[in-house]
Order: sequence, then C-alpha cells, then structure tokens
Amino acid sequence: MFPTASIEAEITLRILILAPTGLLWVIFLVRVIGLRTFSKMTAFDFVATVAVGSLLANAATASSWPAYWQSVGGMVLILISQAFLALWRQRTNIAPIILENEPRILFREGVWREEALQQSRTTKSDIWGKMREANVLDLNDVRAVILETTGDISVLHGEKLSEEILTGVSD
Repeated sequence: MFPTASIEAEITLRILILAPTGLLWVIFLVRVIGLRTFSKMTAFDFVATVAVGSLLANAATASSWPAYWQSVGGMVLILISQAFLALWRQRTNIAPIILENEPRILFREGVWREEALQQSRTTKSDIWGKMREANVLDLNDVRAVILETTGDISVLHGEKLSEEILTGVSD
C-alpha cells in the first residue's frame, strides 16, 4: 500500500488513514440513506448493521487498496439493499410476509404461552430477566410479554392494555 515505508510505519499509516476514512464513509452513507439505517426495526436491519460493522473493520485493517474498496463497496451495496427492502416493505403487503417473522405473545395476563415459548426457543428465565429489566414489581401488573420480530422482548405492564397495541401480534 505504502511501498517506501517500513512495516511498522505502513501499519500505522494504514490504520491512521483507513479507519477514519472508512468511518467517515459510513457516516456519509447514513446521512444519504437515512436514520433508519441502524434502527434494528427488522431482522434485516440488524443483519445490515452487523455486516456494515464487520466491513468497516475490514476496511480499517485492509492490507491493499483493492481490499479496502471491496469493503467500502460492500457497505454501499448492503445499505442500498436495506433501503430498497425498507421501501418494498412500505409499499407492498407481500414484503413483510416474506421478510419478517410475526411478533408472538409469550405471556399474557398471568398465563404462559407454552407453545410460543417452545417454538421461539425462549425460556421462562429469559422472560423473568426481561421483566426485571422492565422494572416489573408485581407480576399481576404484566399485561403481555411479546417476542418482537427483531428478537427483542417487550414487557407491557401497567393498569390496562389497549388491544390496538397488539395489532399484528400472533396470539
């Protein structure tokens, strides 16, 4: 990459130039494509976030210009694909069916949904931990626990649960 430098100097120069350049490139892409880029609203968003992070690491440690540009190009294609899929989801009814899992109720009004727990490979101890994270103080206050499409677990607690909140959730 830098033919006249010693190995140590080349490694240092590479990191000092490629890492910030790659990071600036990611920032530029996010500004162009939009805030949804790292939103993790769907499983594909999460995969895109992880892939871009991995490609940024590859770009920062690239040992040749072709390897660097391959990583940068990969970032561009992944984020453009993500933007395209988000638009497709927004404009068609078939895209969410193909691209996403349905959120599932794992616990509702004091009743465990054993079949949903088994199918999602989620344990009750996973749910207890999420309830503690959500500051649940009384199990009687928990209206529903939902495994979201992203793999996150939502704990809905309080006095009353509006059925509208459960729109699109598999019971």
